[in-house]
Amino acid sequence: MGGKLRVGQVYRYASGKDPKPESLDGFPNFHHVTHSSGHKRALLEAGINGMAKVSTPDGIRRPAILIRSSPWKAGTEQTPWHDVFDMDNGHVRYFGDHKAGSSVPPGTTTGNAALLDAFTDHQGRTADERAAATPLLLFRAVPRNGKPKGHVAFCGLGVIERTERLVQWGGREHTPFVNYVYDIALIDLTSEDDTVDWEWIGARRDEGVSHAQALNLAPRAWREWVKHGSSALPGLRRRVARAQVAKVRDQRPKPGSGEAADLETIYKYFDGRKHDFEALAAAVAARVLRGAGHGYVEGWLTRRSGDGGADFVGRLDLGGGSGLAGTSLVVLGQAKCVKPDTLITAEQIARVVARLRRGWIGVYVTTGAYSESAQTEMVEDQYPIILLNGTSLVAELRSMARDDHGGDLAACIEHVLAGREVAITNRRPEEILLQ
Repeated sequence: MGGKLRVGQVYRYASGKDPKPESLDGFPNFHHVTHSSGHKRALLEAGINGMAKVSTPDGIRRPAILIRSSPWKAGTEQTPWHDVFDMDNGHVRYFGDHKAGSSVPPGTTTGNAALLDAFTDHQGRTADERAAATPLLLFRAVPRNGKPKGHVAFCGLGVIERTERLVQWGGREHTPFVNYVYDIALIDLTSEDDTVDWEWIGARRDEGVSHAQALNLAPRAWREWVKHGSSALPGLRRRVARAQVAKVRDQRPKPGSGEAADLETIYKYFDGRKHDFEALAAAVAARVLRGAGHGYVEGWLTRRSGDGGADFVGRLDLGGGSGLAGTSLVVLGQAKCVKPDTLITAEQIARVVARLRRGWIGVYVTTGAYSESAQTEMVEDQYPIILLNGTSLVAELRSMARDDHGGDLAACIEHVLAGREVAITNRRPEEILLQ
């Protein structure tokens, strides 16, 4: 049985199609990774390569369709269209294989027929219907060693969202012809470390394997799509932003560790002491921003009521100069002392972001953690805000204690509070630019 296809990995697609070597010319061997014992080779000779259908206990299914786009052919007489691969946002727009001068009706060419058939399955109304749906495995030809052929990059696993019949121009005579174009959603493979296990495809090729048995080997997001259908695609689409999202467990100290004990101590110390924690958060935010090599000026804390989503105000100076050589940004900070197992939601972050004007940034400091959905929204919507969770808070305070207090965390905290000269006021945030 084969191995795993990894998104972004370039594979050697050699004409000899020998599956034995694991690598060729320094690249993983496509035919080794996609080898299924007792079955024909997986091929990419055509743009649309449908594997032969098999008859199973549950009915007919096609194991997979392998799609290859060749950018170096785009705009030529043979291939007048330009496929679009937006992998960051999980979208591919792929043109079918009908060409100028084709004598068969549109939709009946080998590739278009396979994709239209797959589209019907992808629109299945029930989970049982979608269980047999054909997965699309997408590749792009990439040049290597000065040659356009012989290497392909894996681009992901797809579901057809919609099809469109359109008129194109092509051929030597530049004549119009009808073709199909397919909008394909790339499925999120985060749970599989951005890979597709070929064992799943091999199981789909086995006539003795039921749809349900094969589905057990599918990526998590594919199983979710089968269960819920097209309505679930927005949440299952591949987005590079998710790679920047930290799992909740990774935001919390390991249970029983010194960091966990420190975080619990900080929470208990500041629970019910709103302004004291805001002062601590302001000091930590100042250290983080100054640590990035920028000038930072601490401003003030806001009053208990009417803060409108901000607990402290500061100023970030960029450029290191005056006049045209530098600029300053207003910093709005939010501080939340909550139980370490508490999750900060997207709505809570949005309240801070709603106050930000052009040229302002936000800092959110908490003893808790941020939900994955909150982080995803922040990254995808490009919120100008810095998030510091409980683990980050402890790390910064431990660093402060090590530098100035011989590692004594309690002494460090007391020093921050004792030396606090930050005013508590209702001043407008933009006034920090005048200081």
